[in-house]
Amino acid sequence: MLTGKHSLRRRIWAACMRGLMYLSAGVTAALALFLVAYVLIKGIPHITWDFLTGKPSYLNDTIGILPDILNTLYVVLATLAVVLPLGVGAAVYLTEYAANRRLAGAIEYAAETLSGIPSIIYGLVGMLFFCQFLGMKTSLLAGALTLVIMNLPTVMRTTQESLKTVPQSLRDGALALGAGKWRMIRTVVLPGAVDGIVTGCILSVGRILGESAALLFTAGFAHTLNGFWKGLHNAGATLTVALYVYAKERGEFGAAFAIGAILMVLTVLINLAAAQIGRYCKRRRGS
Repeated sequence: MLTGKHSLRRRIWAACMRGLMYLSAGVTAALALFLVAYVLIKGIPHITWDFLTGKPSYLNDTIGILPDILNTLYVVLATLAVVLPLGVGAAVYLTEYAANRRLAGAIEYAAETLSGIPSIIYGLVGMLFFCQFLGMKTSLLAGALTLVIMNLPTVMRTTQESLKTVPQSLRDGALALGAGKWRMIRTVVLPGAVDGIVTGCILSVGRILGESAALLFTAGFAHTLNGFWKGLHNAGATLTVALYVYAKERGEFGAAFAIGAILMVLTVLINLAAAQIGRYCKRRRGS
């Protein structure tokens, strides 16, 4: 009789927990869908060709985000050009070369600590070090270097985990055939870990697109249209910074929601691209 009661209690408890999990999942999905739908409904009507290809003019009271789009592209390219070699190189060292495990553990702990620091602190440090101490002033280059520090743990950790999935037998086989350490890494290990490298790169792009706090201190608010090299050495607003300026400073909520819709679509596309590229690399490596 007691066994039957305990079994009934367990079934009731399991049913309650299952219902709570379903409710939690449903609420989470509903909130995400509501946020996406609200931003898209508010923003899409304000997205026009002139809005995408023009530049802001205070005399004519027009709004255009082409300078902000180009500034965002410049920051992404400059950040990736620095963070990819650093992150991949650090991951290769920690996985293949580091003999002192205490030193490797300290580097990994430092990377984990960097990933948990609020972005506003990165902006403050970037402003004091890059803009003032190094004399870069407020510029896209200072913002990109600040984002390098922010995204370095992401690239390093994803690459390191991908390097660990390469079978040790492949390394031993390459060394047995007479390949040197670096040649083995370059021809065997890195091609086998390309999915993690690409995934870390794409995730970094997503974080760069969504960052605003650090860039407010380092890159500035300017909506100027410049070429790549000139733009890196001048102040410029990215899309997220422009969203803040239009919403907070100018009260142009239509333009802010339009930029938000663009950023949301880009974020979804980047996440889908990361998933698809990861699957493709795994299939190619498996074949």
